Amino acid sequence: MALQFVLLLGAADLLADATYEGGRSVVGPFLALLGASGAAVGVLSGLGEMVGYGLRLGSGYLSDRLARPWAIALFGYALNLLAVPALALAGTWQVAAALMVAERAGRGLRAPARDLMLSHAASRIGFGWAFGLHEALDQAGAVAGPLLVALVLYLGGVYRDAFALLLLPALACLGILLVARTRYPRTVEMEMTSSAQGEASRLPGRFWAYLLGAGLLAAGYVDFPLVAFHLEREGELAASWVPLLYTMAMGVDAVAALALGRLFDRLGLLVVAASALLAAPFALLVFGGGEPLLLGLAMALWGTGMAAQESVLRAAVATMVRVERRGLGFGLFNSVCGVAWFAGSALLGLLYDLSIPTLVVFSLAAQVAAALVFLTVARAEGMGQRPPAAPVRG
Repeated sequence: MALQFVLLLGAADLLADATYEGGRSVVGPFLALLGASGAAVGVLSGLGEMVGYGLRLGSGYLSDRLARPWAIALFGYALNLLAVPALALAGTWQVAAALMVAERAGRGLRAPARDLMLSHAASRIGFGWAFGLHEALDQAGAVAGPLLVALVLYLGGVYRDAFALLLLPALACLGILLVARTRYPRTVEMEMTSSAQGEASRLPGRFWAYLLGAGLLAAGYVDFPLVAFHLEREGELAASWVPLLYTMAMGVDAVAALALGRLFDRLGLLVVAASALLAAPFALLVFGGGEPLLLGLAMALWGTGMAAQESVLRAAVATMVRVERRGLGFGLFNSVCGVAWFAGSALLGLLYDLSIPTLVVFSLAAQVAAALVFLTVARAEGMGQRPPAAPVRG
């Protein structure tokens, strides 16, 4: 039953990612076409993440308090998905920006409730594996969406045509979620005895230190809209190649999530630290030149880093926080990441207009610092040997 729920939720998120990742793969150039500046793209990317991640704190708290994660998740999914095809109607970059923020807000509302339900099933099959498998399915959609957008552009369509077509996977996702809600109305019944230690009313000390590392990682991670804006402005690639690069990154993300999930169940936070170090040089490769091979390598590293953020970083929260406070734990984790992402993205957007080398140095330094924090937490808490995961059962 637990594995079936993970697969069903993964199928829904496959379609969700096809919708909003397809849109995000070209929203940077679309904003530029409507007259936005590089600083505006950077600030808007960060603002959308901050709003989305900030809402996760309230969503996580309500998921614990009201014990109605499905209601919160369904509302968030609807807002998240329907904002994307609405971009086809945007006439100014300000309207497009508002829809871009609304899409992130919906994603923020649904994420803690979804992760809480996913963690209930994960307690039976392994936290790393469940979150990794879910992320792999998630990213299959993130590959399909940009490919669809690239095909529309290749065939002579415009950005608005691509946004309108993304209404189809959005509606299909909402349909699957309604089926899942009917079959699994109370996912908490899948939860095994919580593996996290400590009092149910308190969040463990290592969790707060872990948040510092997650915040540093988010602050230094260059969001793809700014990367796409750079490639479009420099004219290094044809417009149809930009979503293909994003597709490649999402493909790497899907494969890396499976591997990282399995490794996390064996090695814990050491895997999180190693993935941060591995992904750190991507900004240097993206902004250091326009060689196709370097851009391909950069996107592979970027995808690996995203796989870690969307799978094992979330899995670690589930292993640290007892089920009674896990919704709040996910909410806090995502809110800290969102504030850090906003501050970092705004700064990176400004640095892009002022000094690209400084942008690269900041990005690299923040990610290396995050890896060091993760290593410190792993060593201090003894998580480098094996995370305190629940017994693995089918």
